[in-house]
Amino acid sequence: MGKVYLVGAGPGDPELLTVKATRLLSRAGIVFHDSLVSREVLGLIARDAEVIDVGKRSGHKLLTQEEINSLLVSAAANHEIVVRLKGGDPLVFGRAGEEIEALRNAGVEFEIVPGITAALGAAAAAGISLTDRRAASQIVISTFSRGTEGASMDWGAITSTTTLALYMPGPDYAEVAHRLREGGLPDDLPCVIVSNATGVEQQIRWTSVARLGHEERLPAPALMIVGRVASQKLQEISKEFWRGEPSERQTRHTVVS
Repeated sequence: MGKVYLVGAGPGDPELLTVKATRLLSRAGIVFHDSLVSREVLGLIARDAEVIDVGKRSGHKLLTQEEINSLLVSAAANHEIVVRLKGGDPLVFGRAGEEIEALRNAGVEFEIVPGITAALGAAAAAGISLTDRRAASQIVISTFSRGTEGASMDWGAITSTTTLALYMPGPDYAEVAHRLREGGLPDDLPCVIVSNATGVEQQIRWTSVARLGHEERLPAPALMIVGRVASQKLQEISKEFWRGEPSERQTRHTVVS
């Protein structure tokens, strides 16, 4: 029985892979990868390895999660090193929990190799500090989901010192802006959209909640960073920038699904 490695591929730049991830890709007998993994990272896989794309295309899954779980278990019976390659970090919106459970139930040995998650890659690309002490004391990582699988956002947890990292914002920025306003975020709150962070096709757009609905959609994968830290002129944003105290907002706004 071989071993399955849940490996983070990072945000795109192959030089941001861990040394361990690079070594495993060069030695793996079989690699199951998501669609968000960059071509440059896939190029590091051993030439004689079997490479299987198990990602999504335009919202359509090539395989169900249960099928992927079964493939990982069966591959471990035939390969010494099995790599499950996920964009960013496998433990952040990567469904690693379901795969870990399946491997444990089957008695298959596994190991998690962390990667740089998209929020950190996007922040680095934009040159902003997610926890700049002048403007932020916490980070909230969430997804913008329209389906029933997405958890509801607790808007009461968002304060004037929160940085919101919004994964998978989708094609309709106007809908995102509506949800942000509905959650009590002010129109002039800065935000930045980063597409293909750290990759050769990287794009960065600085905007605000008010202007977000009029922005042209950037190619996926994209991520939004919303909060005072997303301003290019951070020093001009005072503590009084936020409208309303957190206690007032918690009673005024309900959870938005």
